[in-house]
Amino acid sequence: MKRTDTPSSWDERTQLTTFLDYARATARAKCEGASPQDARRAPLPGSPLMTLCGLISHLRWVEYYWFQVVFLGEEDQGPWTEEDPDREMRIAVDVPLERLLAEYEEQSARYRELVAATGLDTAAERPMRDGRHPDLRWVLLHLIEETSRHNGHIDVVRELLDGTTGD
Repeated sequence: MKRTDTPSSWDERTQLTTFLDYARATARAKCEGASPQDARRAPLPGSPLMTLCGLISHLRWVEYYWFQVVFLGEEDQGPWTEEDPDREMRIAVDVPLERLLAEYEEQSARYRELVAATGLDTAAERPMRDGRHPDLRWVLLHLIEETSRHNGHIDVVRELLDGTTGD
C-alpha cells in the first residue's frame, strides 16, 4: 500500500480512511530496517515499555479495542488485565517486530472492510466511560489521533536507538 495522506476523492469517508491508513503506514515505515535487538530495546529512561515492538503491539490492540470491543460490542479478549493494563506492550518484546507488523497489517485490512461496509453515523454497540455511544466517524478520528501520537513516540525511540529519522 502506498503511503499518502492525499485522498483519492474528497468525500468524508475517503479522507478519514486515507489519514488512518497514512498513520498506520507511517508507523510501519518508521520501523523499517530496525534490528531485532533494537526493536526490543527501551532507550527512554523511566519508560521500559517504550520499545518499537511494544508500540506496534499497542497500536494493534488499540484498534482491536475500538473496532471490535467498543464498536462491534464483542467480548474483550485483549491481553491487558486490571493488574497489568499495559500488558500488550510488555509481552511484545518476546515477539519479532516483523510478526507484529504483519499482524497489524492483517487486522487493518479487516477493519478497512468493516469501515467500507458501515455508515459513519452508525453508533457503537458499547458506550464509552461517560455512557455515550460514539459513532464510527468518531472511532476513526480517535484512531487517527492515537496512531499519529504514537508515531511521535516511535520517532523518538528510533532516533535514540540508531539515529534513524524521517517524516
